[in-house]
Amino acid sequence: VHLVESGGGLVEAGGSLRLSCAAPGFTLDGYYFGWFRQAPGKEREVVSCITNRDQRTYTADSVQGRFTISRDDAKNTVTLQMNSLKPEDTAVYYCAAVFVGYTDYVYPIPLKVHEYTFWGQGTQVTVSS
Repeated sequence: VHLVESGGGLVEAGGSLRLSCAAPGFTLDGYYFGWFRQAPGKEREVVSCITNRDQRTYTADSVQGRFTISRDDAKNTVTLQMNSLKPEDTAVYYCAAVFVGYTDYVYPIPLKVHEYTFWGQGTQVTVSS
């Protein structure tokens, strides 16, 4: 599974960016997705996650009310809308996926790096003060 992130860039504090994760050539339905980020000198941390059919979401406290995750399985895309950006949001953002099966079974939302199998190459987000 090949994940490709896009949409990163340089923005002033208070601005917005929309990150996209494309998964060309495969069916998203059986996968949970997450967005993670890693700032220089820090560990990779979870930002937001979304399940498949019931589309439950998790959003980290640090971005709650500012970031929104969504998915469009028909377009094979997972999106992270980021509003009211702060300098502390500066990091490389990664899209990640884990296969859970083509089923309605409800699993806990995975929040740890090691729980995800597939990763994109990352996209840089820089927020200037």
